[in-house]
Amino acid sequence: MPNTNPQISDNFDALIVCPKCDAIHRVRALETGARARCARCNEILIAPRLRSFSQIIALSVAVAILMVGAIFFPFLGIAASGLSHASSVLEVALAFSGPILGPISLLVVVLIILIPFLRAMALIYALWPLATGRRAFRHAAVALRAAEALRPWSMAEIFIIGTTVALVKVAGLASISLGPAFWAFCAMVIVVALSDNFMCRWTVWKALEQRS
Repeated sequence: MPNTNPQISDNFDALIVCPKCDAIHRVRALETGARARCARCNEILIAPRLRSFSQIIALSVAVAILMVGAIFFPFLGIAASGLSHASSVLEVALAFSGPILGPISLLVVVLIILIPFLRAMALIYALWPLATGRRAFRHAAVALRAAEALRPWSMAEIFIIGTTVALVKVAGLASISLGPAFWAFCAMVIVVALSDNFMCRWTVWKALEQRS
């Protein structure tokens, strides 16, 4: 656990602020696999992992691949009264292109497709040189900040939950079949959660600072 000190040191590189309660701690060197928690709220502050950069890059690549499948493969199929139809997420969004629903469908596409994909690309760009032991790419810090800023707006999991709730109500009216894109979205939500769990932001920023 980091040391707490009421006096703020002039060496800001040796300090870390808890993102949950804003308590200031002095940083200690940790072994791989150890965890430093906030002395006030027990929030995890530092958790270095072995080969974490490579793991995050691999998971980000998986997110990009799953996103491509989620866009172009059928998401849902509906059959009723002898008629059936299957649509992808992109086809559904384009179907509501009127003046009223158009902005809403565009916002849905941005939140569930574009933002998760851009965040995955930003993480790959920022972490690839760190994983390979090379000098950081130009504007890698900007890409990492963008990835962190986009994290609260990546709402693929909200979309899956909302779709599941809607399917429960529609199931009594028609026969519903889940397409490959639905399972791709589900897998992507799990992969994104794993990527966020593997990332130690203090370690990433320190490595990026040393190799910039």
